[in-house]
This record gives sequence, C-alpha cells and structure tokens, in this order.
Amino acid sequence: MEANRSQDYTAKKAVTYSFGQISLITAYQTFTFLIFTFYFSVVRLEIFLISLGFIIWSIFNAFNDPIMGYISDKTNTKWGRRRPYIMIMLIPLALIMFFLFFPPLSYGIDSTMLNFLHFLIVIILFELFYTTYDINLTSMLPEVFITKEARIKANNIRQVFAIIGLIFAFILPGFFINDYSDPASLLEFAPFALTITVIIFIVGIIFLKFGPREKKEFQEDYRSVPGFFESFKICFKNKSFRWAIPAFMGDFFVGTILPTIVPLYGKYVLDIGEGETLLLSLLLGIAFIAAAISITFIWKPIANKVGVRKMWMVSSAVWIATLAPLMFIQDRIFGFIVFFLIGIGLGGSLYSKDLIVSDIIDEDEVNTGIRRDASYFGIYIFVLRLANVFVFLSIGLVFTNIGWKVFEPEAVTQEIIVGLRLLGFVFPAIALLVIILAMYKYPLDGKYLNEIREKLAVLHQEKKAKMEA
Repeated sequence: MEANRSQDYTAKKAVTYSFGQISLITAYQTFTFLIFTFYFSVVRLEIFLISLGFIIWSIFNAFNDPIMGYISDKTNTKWGRRRPYIMIMLIPLALIMFFLFFPPLSYGIDSTMLNFLHFLIVIILFELFYTTYDINLTSMLPEVFITKEARIKANNIRQVFAIIGLIFAFILPGFFINDYSDPASLLEFAPFALTITVIIFIVGIIFLKFGPREKKEFQEDYRSVPGFFESFKICFKNKSFRWAIPAFMGDFFVGTILPTIVPLYGKYVLDIGEGETLLLSLLLGIAFIAAAISITFIWKPIANKVGVRKMWMVSSAVWIATLAPLMFIQDRIFGFIVFFLIGIGLGGSLYSKDLIVSDIIDEDEVNTGIRRDASYFGIYIFVLRLANVFVFLSIGLVFTNIGWKVFEPEAVTQEIIVGLRLLGFVFPAIALLVIILAMYKYPLDGKYLNEIREKLAVLHQEKKAKMEA
C-alpha cells in the first residue's frame, strides 16, 4: 500500500515546502545567536534581568505553544487547518525581527527599566508570532509527506534549505556588525535586522504561493479532536512521547546554549577580536556546513540501516566527543577544526528530531483514529521552551559565580574563561547523556514501528475512500 502512495512526494513539493524552513531557521537562529549577547553586552542589561526576562518568556510559552497547537487542530477553513495561520503570522514575524534589535537605547534613551521592558515585550511577541507560524508549518510535514520514504526525501531537502537559513542567521550579521559585544555597534544591528525582515517575508511569500496544500482526507479530523486538557492528557499518556520528551529537551538545551555563548566564547577564549565578526560567524557556519555533509554521508545511511532512534544515540555520543576540546583549545585555527567536528554530531540532531515526532504522531493516529499533528508539535515545542529555563539558569548561574553579573569586557579574568568553557562542554555533555538514556528506553522502533506504518497506510486509505464516497 505504501507503493500506491508514491505521489505523496515530488521534488517540487519538497522544495517549495522547504522555502518555509528558511523563514523558520532564519528567524529562530538569529534570535538564538544574537539576542543574549546583544542585550547583555551591547544594551548592557544585568544578567539577573536577562535571566528573569527569559524565565517569564518561558512561562508564557508553557501556555502559548500547546494552546496554539490545539487551536490549529480544531480549525476548519477552505484553505485548510494550517495555511491561514501561516498567512496571518508571516508579516508580524518578519517585522518583530527588526524591533528585537531596536531597543529604546537606539533612540538615545538610556533607561535600564525601559530597555528591560522592551526586551521582555519583544521576546514574548516574537515567541507568539514564531510559535504560531512554526507549529502550523512544521505540522504540514507529516501531513503532506505521509510515507517513510516521502518524509526522508523531503526532510533531506528541508535540511539543505535549513542551511541557507543558518547562513542568513550566522554569517550575514558579520557583514553589518563590527563587534557583537561592543556597545558602539548598537546601530549596526538595525540594518542587519531590517535585512532579515525582508528575507523572511520574501521566502514566506514563495512558500505560500507555490508550497503544497494540505490533504483532503484530513479535513474532517478537526471534528473529532478532543478538548484542550483531554488532548494534553492523551499526549502525555503516550509512552513513546513521554520517553522522547527528555531527549527533545536535552537536544534543545545543547542547540540553544552553544550559539548563545559562541559570540563571547569566540572573542574571549579564541581571541577573535574587533572587526572580525565574520570569522566569529563562520565558527557556527562551518559547524552547520559539516552538519549538512554528515546528514547525507553519515547519518542518513546509518538511520536507514539501524533506525532513527539508534542513529540519534550514536550521533549524541559523537557530539559529546567533539565538544570536549572546547575545554582546552585556545586559538582560532583549532577553533575552526573543532567546530567543524562539532557539526558532525549536530547533523544527527538536525536529521532525527522531526522524524521522531512524526512517528509519534503516526502512532497516536493509529491508536485514536485522529490526526493531531499541531497538538503534538505544540506540546513538543512547549517542552523545548521549558529547556530554555535551564539554558538561561545555567548561563546566569555560571556568570554570577565568575564575576560577570554585568558585562565588563575590560575585566575578563581566567575564571570567566573557565566559565565559558564549562558552558561549552560540561553542561551540553550532561544534556547529551540524557538524550542517549531517553532514546535507549524509547519504544517506537524496529518491528513495532513497521507495524504502526502498515496500520497507518490502511487507515489513510479508509479516510480517503470515505472522503471520495
């Protein structure tokens, strides 16, 4: 029956869908890479205020993500369940990227409280717009590309387009900003942010104009979606989902803390100085280039042979090994070599997460008869955002204890260097061990997973026949 559904994948559908991935990656990785450094070292907010802002932001996410996922699953329009929200949120998401980097200080208003309130409001608005856009776009992946083969092919193309988004997020700022951690660079962030706004808008329009539409056989599923709290309960009753949650959180922790500290690690540990921001951006750029290469030549073949679950365990172990040199490297040459190797472990993470979530959604549909992609992705993103609390608590804990409560570039001590090294290796290594342990217990693999896929193919044929009757 899988063979009869080869039309689930075409290169055109995968490419046009992946334009949406550029907008997602560009927006979120720009946020992750620069927002902490910008408000800590350029705007000069105290680490306590930044940590407080991110904790409030994370609490907001605890409600925002699953609610938006539930609303999406309950939506019914002639344009589908997902596309209306993507259309509505594209312009606000693009615009908020500019205001993230244009605080009151940009107008000459040097007020700590006013700049903090701006920081808090814009990160919450960013999360609202981004989450609504992200949940609906990401939910289309398992709905549009139903079969295992279609998802793998589409995911490969999607990750290639993700690299384009990463280039925009990590390398493009180096052409605009002289020093990521210098208050004198404040107004250099604005033209960069405006460029990102235009990019997100253009690629979003391409996706909306030419991207794939939702399948008709799922149009009636909104009628059977349970209430919000019942849906939440059903998701957490799913054994596969419960075991995947700590892995998702561990992965998000590593994927967030590394780009967050790279601007400071590169400058103060690897001595990449003023006027060399492009080199600093290339540290992450080379990691993601290595990730793209490793996906094609390492992780995809391993996943095809042993399954995504085991592949993710192996890639997490590789990631721990490649992060270890961050504890002792001292110059940029070794830095580039190490970050290239770090990208190999990262590739396994990029390849696996959404495929794991898609399998869990398939299992849920087989068990309940209802496809609830957005509800699962909403709760999935909810647990990811909880990991943000641990990220900024970790940074706040380390910075407070090494004497960096307030950014003082002229007073960088050996303790600060050690603190940056700990944030680069020890904390991520613990999170990666959590992934390995959680995936060891994760049950959706092998024979059981094949049985789920067979039952799913039958169920979809029944839904399609019912719609055509």
